[in-house]
Amino acid sequence: MSTLIKSATIIDTSSPYHQQKKDILIEDGVITRIDDHIPSQKDFIQVTEENLHVSCGWFDTSVSFGEPGYEERETIKNGLTVAAKSGFTAVAVNANTNPVIDNKAAVEFLTNKAQGFATKLYPIAALTKQSEGKEMAELFDMQQSGAIAFGDYKKPIVNDNLMKISLLYAQNFNGLVVSFPKNQAIAGDGIANEGVNSTKLGLKGIPALAEALQIASNLFILEYTGGKLHIPTISTARSVALIKEAKKKGLQVSCSVAAHHLVLTDDELHEFESNYKTNPPLRTKADCKALQKGIRTGVIDIITSDHNPIDIEYKKVEFSEAKNGTIGLESFFGAVNAVLNLSDFIENITSKPRSIFGIEAAAIALGEKADISLFNPEGKDTFTKKHILSTSKNSAFINKQMLGKVYGIFSNNQLILNS
Repeated sequence: MSTLIKSATIIDTSSPYHQQKKDILIEDGVITRIDDHIPSQKDFIQVTEENLHVSCGWFDTSVSFGEPGYEERETIKNGLTVAAKSGFTAVAVNANTNPVIDNKAAVEFLTNKAQGFATKLYPIAALTKQSEGKEMAELFDMQQSGAIAFGDYKKPIVNDNLMKISLLYAQNFNGLVVSFPKNQAIAGDGIANEGVNSTKLGLKGIPALAEALQIASNLFILEYTGGKLHIPTISTARSVALIKEAKKKGLQVSCSVAAHHLVLTDDELHEFESNYKTNPPLRTKADCKALQKGIRTGVIDIITSDHNPIDIEYKKVEFSEAKNGTIGLESFFGAVNAVLNLSDFIENITSKPRSIFGIEAAAIALGEKADISLFNPEGKDTFTKKHILSTSKNSAFINKQMLGKVYGIFSNNQLILNS
C-alpha cells in the first residue's frame, strides 16, 4: 500500500524538513520520498486536508482502558481506535484493571490483545502485587514481557523502604519506577483542592502540601539510591519547584502533567459537576500558570491526557460520592493547543516521553518507518458530547473551547483518519 500525504507542514526538530511544507510518500510503511511535489498515481491513497501539519507520532504515557475486568468502561479495541483518531500512535496503559497487571501473564495478555492495531500499546505494570503497596511485584519478568515502567496507578508508595528497594532493584535492568505524588495521611478523605473554593463549597480539601511532601520524600530516596524515577500528573507550583531543584542536582527524575491541570482550575467546582472530580484535584490559577511555565522551561517533561474512563453509575451521583477521573484522549490536542504554543509542547508528546520510557522514536525522514500524527493547529471549536468516541463519557472538557483539529495518524502501516 502506498500513501501520499500532500502539502503537509512538517513539525519535527530532528528532521531536515522541519517547518517545511512537503509531500510525503509512504510505501509499505516506510517514508520513501519527501519533496515539494510528488505526483499521485491511481493506486495511491492520497491525504489532503486543510492546513495539514504532521509530526512524529504522539505518545500518551498515562491511559486507562478497563479491560480486563472493567470492559463496561472501555475495551482495548475501542480504546486503541479512540487513541488513533485522537492523534496518538502509542499509549502507555495503566495497571488499574481486574485483575491488576502485576505479573508476566497479565502483561502478555495486554500486548497480545493489542496486536495489529495502528496505535501501539505499552503496558505500565504494577510496582507492587495487587497494587497494594506491600510487596514488590516481579518487575524483571514483566519487563521481559513488554512492560515499560512500574507503578501503582493513583496510589502512592507509603512504605519508604519499599520505594528504596524498588529503585535499587530496578537499576539492574534499567527499569523506570513510577511514583504517584500524594501523601495519603495529609490528603485524608479530601475531594477538592484545599483553598478558597473548597471552603466556600463545603468540600473537604486536599492541600498542595500532600503532593509536595510525597515528591520531596521520593526525591530524597532517589538521591540516596540512584535509579530512574517518574512522577506522574503533578498539579502544583511547589511540585514544579521541587523537581526543578532535583534536576539541577543531576537526579534522573522526570515528570508529567495532565492536560486538565494545564487548562482547568478549581473554579469549575461551583457547578458540583462530577466530571471535574480528578486525582490530583483541579488546583488554582497560580498552579495552572506554573505548570504551563514548567512545560515552556523544560522542567516538566511530558503532557498526558491521563485518560480515565468511568462508567455513568459512578459519575451521575453526588460530587462527594463520585469516582475520580476524566477521559481525555479526544479533547487532548485541542485543549493543550489552546493554552500553549505548538512549538512549546510538541516534544512533550513525541520525543521526550519516548526517551524517558525507553522507546525508539522515528523521525520524519527518508528511510524511516512512518509513525506520524496528522493535525491542523488552527481553528476554534467547542468540544461537545458528539466528539466523544470513548465508551464512557466522563469528560471534563464538555462545552470547553478547543483550538485545532486532529485528522488522524499513519502508524504500523495503517492510515486511520477521522471520518
